[in-house]
Amino acid sequence: MSDPVYIVGLDIGTTKIACIVGEKMPNGKIEIRGYGKTESTGVKRGMVVNIEETVDAIRNAVAQASEQSKVDIKSVNVGIAGHHIKSLQHRGTLIRENADLEISDQELDKLRLDMFKIRTAPGEEIVNVIPQEYYVDGEPVGSRRPKGMLGNKLEANFHVIVGQTSAVKNICKCIEHAGLEMENMILEPIASAASVLGEDEKEAGVAIVDIGGGTTDIAVFYDSIIYHTAVIPLGGNIITEDIRQGCSIIRKHAEEIKVKFGSAVASENSDDEVVSIPGIRGRDPKEISFKNLAGIIQARLEEIFDFVNSEIQKVNAENKLIAGIVLTGGGSMMKHIRQLAEFKTGMEVRLGYPNEYLSNETSEDLACPMYSTGIGLVIEGIAKYENDKLRGKLSDTAKNERRVKQEELIIEEPEQHQVTEKPKVKEPKENRDLLKGIVTTFSKFFKSENLDKDITE
Repeated sequence: MSDPVYIVGLDIGTTKIACIVGEKMPNGKIEIRGYGKTESTGVKRGMVVNIEETVDAIRNAVAQASEQSKVDIKSVNVGIAGHHIKSLQHRGTLIRENADLEISDQELDKLRLDMFKIRTAPGEEIVNVIPQEYYVDGEPVGSRRPKGMLGNKLEANFHVIVGQTSAVKNICKCIEHAGLEMENMILEPIASAASVLGEDEKEAGVAIVDIGGGTTDIAVFYDSIIYHTAVIPLGGNIITEDIRQGCSIIRKHAEEIKVKFGSAVASENSDDEVVSIPGIRGRDPKEISFKNLAGIIQARLEEIFDFVNSEIQKVNAENKLIAGIVLTGGGSMMKHIRQLAEFKTGMEVRLGYPNEYLSNETSEDLACPMYSTGIGLVIEGIAKYENDKLRGKLSDTAKNERRVKQEELIIEEPEQHQVTEKPKVKEPKENRDLLKGIVTTFSKFFKSENLDKDITE
């Protein structure tokens, strides 16, 4: 039997940093060997704002996961989010040198990696490139890699994810300072989708909405292809802040009553239900009605779902999402949130739990929407590992693709470009003999043996 392969997902969130160690079992399920969770104080709205605090939190979470799993953690699959993330669609073209040869993995990789050459705005870089659908000689072949086919021209549509260079480097710096190696950087809504969505939902059309502490992440799928990703800079923390200001209480109490007594629909609560908040330093306690509390929460969630609608409409997908919306993340655990989401979007809504792909031995604590991203990072990491292993290489391409220097990459036409290799022309022997004779004559004219040697070289 071969040694077990452990894949680690590291979710650097606004409210928590979670490290999860997973292993794929023979039955295809993922067994979580250990996990660790610490409070995140150096991250705001999905972006690192304090390197030292984030590094300390990462080390603590990794140490917990390592101790529980008995695994020496060296490399991690890291999630990235933040309001700086944006996506675009791009088409690439490769003119093949020999149409009689089968299309190879190397050609498909070259077509994809060429997308990293797209010019971006100053201060931005390409985080990831995801193939959507391929074409061979103008004929669509779908989302499957057309390896082994014949053709003159290979084309593909790609989903390109762009982020701020400084934000990406800050995450890399945190991983490096924590003594770890980054295996893959994965967009968090894609990781969440991997843990809570089924293939039938992706084919029918579905939008995943991951409501986290600092951001709400969105990914839109239909025809089994990812068509849009977005990050909204609003999440659970802004709801807590609204409660703090609206009820004039401290943040700790605002978070507690949001989790214990909060509701997404004010009309589901009565006026006579109240919660008493202790006063500060001997002051009188304050009573807050459940209905007023729910009214504050509902107002902010309605704004978030308005943004969700806007993102879905950007790709004209509102009538294509047969499977509707799947809510996940810590913010999706709010009472009555599904009813509010259905009312605001007009689509069917369900709550997504990351338990479909987990083995029965996995702790029930992890089968919670709060850990959808972390578990999804493990699933995506396993998929990438198996894909590289199947192709006979543990890919240096994946590790180096983000290191491509943008300033060295130039593309003339942003909408479509061709990749061709210039043929090497061998210089005729008579030309070389003629050149040598000219050099010899020229050197004798100046009567310099050193000059003759230099010019000949």
